[in-house]
Amino acid sequence: MQLKKLLEKWDLTSLKIRAPFMEMSWEPRDEDKTAAWELYVELITRVATQHLDPDEGDEASAVESIADLFPLTRETIKRNGRYCINFTRIAVVVLNQKVRPFTAKWHRRILDAALTDADRSVLRADLRELQTDLRNYTRLLADLACVEDLTDLEIL
Repeated sequence: MQLKKLLEKWDLTSLKIRAPFMEMSWEPRDEDKTAAWELYVELITRVATQHLDPDEGDEASAVESIADLFPLTRETIKRNGRYCINFTRIAVVVLNQKVRPFTAKWHRRILDAALTDADRSVLRADLRELQTDLRNYTRLLADLACVEDLTDLEIL
């Protein structure tokens, strides 16, 4: 399968990746699968992918949880070594194109405790938008890890 087809399958075509890269063959190794599983578990258990009602949680914790995806992803890549290149190609692009803009916008405001009620509303709207992309990413990771996707599993 080509990387382009994989991204289309999981509705991640908004990622901006150079054309030659998109035509590459998608042939994950065991290290890719292990790395995908590790990050998949982190994502499906965080506010990054879980619904947050307007009267639940707090914005600072949500932003911190999203920001934690950077060190978690770095450690996952380092732990699984240079042979998890397929995972790394996707993970780095998702971090830089989806997660970084969100954290760049909100992390400093949170640290400065400068959020107004209007800011909180916009932050939560931005979070919902990011969650949509990250839920698609978790589906891709489940596919890569060859595991059942529990992204949409909700406890009633």
